[in-house]
Amino acid sequence: QNGVMSGLMQMLLLKVSAHITEQLGMAPGGEFREAFKEASKVPFCKFHLGDRPIPVTFKRAIAALSFWQKVKLAWGLCFLSDPISKDDVEKCKQKDLLEQMMAEMIGEFPDLHRTIVSERDIYLTYMLKQAAKQIELPRASETEPRKYIPAVVVGVVGMGHVPGIEKNWNSDLNIQEIMSVPPPSASSKIFKFVIKATVFGLMGYGCYRIGQRTVRFILSMPAAQSYLQKLTEIRSQ
Repeated sequence: QNGVMSGLMQMLLLKVSAHITEQLGMAPGGEFREAFKEASKVPFCKFHLGDRPIPVTFKRAIAALSFWQKVKLAWGLCFLSDPISKDDVEKCKQKDLLEQMMAEMIGEFPDLHRTIVSERDIYLTYMLKQAAKQIELPRASETEPRKYIPAVVVGVVGMGHVPGIEKNWNSDLNIQEIMSVPPPSASSKIFKFVIKATVFGLMGYGCYRIGQRTVRFILSMPAAQSYLQKLTEIRSQ
């Protein structure tokens, strides 16, 4: 549904999520599930999914990476087996360590950091500001002056996004640019063609081998050999 590269990336990230779940005994994203439960208990509370759609983020991230960066990233995700403990998670909550991890990501994959972190900082800020707009009270008539009350908003975001949201809060934001999906590059088209050709080639070869063995098995049966022998005799006569 989302394209070959996006699909592969989602599969790899699901593998990472499964690895984290296995190590910690709990799935990532628990804070968001808990936020949804608590919001449902508050009367008249509106719940917003404020993050950018995953397909857009994946496609922009993949388009930003070179072919070798894609290979390097996929290789790292495929063979992720480092042990993770709850103490490690608590350490990641420290601001200094979090900033260090972000700096390492920027140094190794600057374009990936831009699309997955920086652009989503802008999107999350925009959505929070939309939710935080004052609420207009209903008026009895058109002549009655407009009255507003402040909105009460609780935003639940990943810790890595907090500095970016604070940085962008007082800026005029436009999310149109970061919502566009760039057309696939030539290397992506070639890679997609190679994968399709490989899959169909393997399927064709498999069908050929199965068909060949099936024919040999049928011809080795006594009834088939007897029938072929009779055909040969009729033909010779």
